[in-house]
Amino acid sequence: MSDTLEQWLADEKAVQAALDKGPGPGVATPAQIAGMSGLAQMQAMLRGELPYAAIAPTLDFTIVDVGDGMATFQGTPLPRHFNPMGSVHGGWFATLLDSALGCAVHTKMPPGRAYTTAELSVNIVRALNPKVPRVRAIGQVIHAGRQLATAEARLVGPDGTLYAHATTTCLVFEMR
Repeated sequence: MSDTLEQWLADEKAVQAALDKGPGPGVATPAQIAGMSGLAQMQAMLRGELPYAAIAPTLDFTIVDVGDGMATFQGTPLPRHFNPMGSVHGGWFATLLDSALGCAVHTKMPPGRAYTTAELSVNIVRALNPKVPRVRAIGQVIHAGRQLATAEARLVGPDGTLYAHATTTCLVFEMR
């Protein structure tokens, strides 16, 4: 096993332990996130203080890192994610990349601001199968404005192989 894969697995284990001690999958209440920036929310989620996305365990991926304008998700491609041709379904790629893109944008939201995906473009450049033990979707914000935010992400294996890349445009608005 490569040093990179060993580190990825250790990162995943540490984050999952924190998530497992918290409230589990779900949606944070307005009271839980009142006055918090998007980055503070994401950091609290990683510490197990806020719920994490319920879709993550369903599709076998988890958030492993966040920072100012960035988010990294790690996923495990499994046979249950196959399309009828025997490789990982494009929707799995898209969901993992959209999660990294959206959470990267989320880290740039000041208190009281939110976003929604308006456009998602995914380019799959290599098929995925369970022989690849993990992949990481690494999202980076390109622009975070008052009304629009854009970001890009890459889906890579532990050996650096690029499997897909994506971009998003998000609408930014005041939360109700």
